[in-house]
Amino acid sequence: MLAALLVLAASVYFISLGNSAIWDANEAFYVETPREMLEANDFLNPTFNYLPRFNKPVLSYWIVAVFYKAFGVSVTVQRFAIALGALVIIGCAFVLARLTIRDSRFGIQNAGLGMRDERSGISDSAAGPWAAAGLAAAPRLVMFARRIFIDIWITAFMSLTLVCFALSERYPERRRQFLVLMYVSIALGVLTKGPVAIALPALAFALYLAVRRELTRVTEMMIPLGLVILAVIVVPWYAALYHEHGWTYIRSFLIGENVDRFLSGAGVRQQRGPWFYLPIVLTDSFPLSLLLPCAAVAAWKTRTRIEILLWCWIAAIVGFFSLSAGKQDLYIFPIVSAVAALGGVAIERGLSDERWKKWVSVTLATAGALLALAGAAVLYLFATAGRIYALDAAVIVGAVGLGGGIITIFFGAARKPAVAALSLLAAVVAVNWAFVVRVLPEFERYKPVPEFSRTLQERLQPGDVVAHYQVSLPSMVYYLRRHVDQFVDDPPFVHAILSERHVYAVLSADDYRSLAPQIAGRTCIIDRRPIFEVKLRQVLARQPLPELLLITNRCK
Repeated sequence: MLAALLVLAASVYFISLGNSAIWDANEAFYVETPREMLEANDFLNPTFNYLPRFNKPVLSYWIVAVFYKAFGVSVTVQRFAIALGALVIIGCAFVLARLTIRDSRFGIQNAGLGMRDERSGISDSAAGPWAAAGLAAAPRLVMFARRIFIDIWITAFMSLTLVCFALSERYPERRRQFLVLMYVSIALGVLTKGPVAIALPALAFALYLAVRRELTRVTEMMIPLGLVILAVIVVPWYAALYHEHGWTYIRSFLIGENVDRFLSGAGVRQQRGPWFYLPIVLTDSFPLSLLLPCAAVAAWKTRTRIEILLWCWIAAIVGFFSLSAGKQDLYIFPIVSAVAALGGVAIERGLSDERWKKWVSVTLATAGALLALAGAAVLYLFATAGRIYALDAAVIVGAVGLGGGIITIFFGAARKPAVAALSLLAAVVAVNWAFVVRVLPEFERYKPVPEFSRTLQERLQPGDVVAHYQVSLPSMVYYLRRHVDQFVDDPPFVHAILSERHVYAVLSADDYRSLAPQIAGRTCIIDRRPIFEVKLRQVLARQPLPELLLITNRCK
């Protein structure tokens, strides 16, 4: 049953990859930039909207470009590459859970498959599958793996870094091999998102050695060789970039995208408090994340190396970004494999050891209650107050969540943790499938860019201008295969509309009304589409969806 759930949970990452339009939040950049690289045959200088884009390193674009070269340019191919990254993360959770169980007094001497720790009565045979299935079922991972390429792959590389270090601790006789692989993973992480891929593992591993009072073991980390590996993998692209552009782009990335954002929150609209990440920790890896309290008590009692390492990894990453002025929820996503491993081990303890059965059962019942509440909320929002938004399939998601949650509560209260855990995972997996297969296709009506782009393709002539006014729709660059002007202030936009050039522009209905005295006489609306950018209170009040308009000054 668990194996079947794992297969079902992982399969959803590869279903209907091309059946939904590009998400303008993040995904558009990782679909279009590699396409522009291939079009220009320039793999040194990433561009987006045919303008330089050096705010991130280049490896994410290279990965997609390789897939494009092999399978053709499409959204499906780009999302397949993201799904592979998600599988790496899930696989890392599996390995970490197995290592955690094996790292016991008996297991250190007997590393064979399926060994039991006679001291605790815990088998390592199922901890890995529980961790992998639980993380594969996590709704946040499912959603991110369909639209946020860079954060999935930096999480994958950092999870591999953690796994390699854990393996070097568990099997010291092969430490050199695992540390070499660790430094390769770190280097790939640096080429994906920058120096954070060095800083966070270094902080986590230093904390781990400090907790174990083994800081002198830093000399065993082969740091000189690690620096050589980093230099061989990372330096060539930066050296080529320096040769062509000097320090301009390197400095703006290292300082602006890292130091300034951390210290002052540069580019971040909303300031968050020091406890911002607490709910994020609990939701990113739901449902396994709710088992963290049980896992913490167990780790305090057993104090095995791998459990300490996983907690240090979580504490270092969450603690580091809690000090940041520019907090974003995805910054701590690299903890998910560690959280899932601890959760998988907690479930296996609850199944194998009577001392943990009660607490794991209560925790699973709590998770079921949260799932049932979420399902009931979805039913209320989209079957009653939210009916105006016409997402009928959301009712299926709500019903599955409500029913699965109630079943989980029943078996958790009955102290049957195995059935409760399976019921919980089955319900969440079913929610994911309903979301991907039914809800996402319905949501397409709230993605205006594909329809706007089709309308434009029928009208555009060489020399015409396509513009956006105070809206962010970067996916249009991919669909039109051409540059799109961006306007944020009234005077330049009004000047463009009133010019002799033929202009097509996308803006909100509210902005069009406010600009009407200046441009209404020269423009007409050629298409209008609703967008789903509303807050909960607007849904409850049944407020109509806002609209985006496609206008032109070429009305004849």
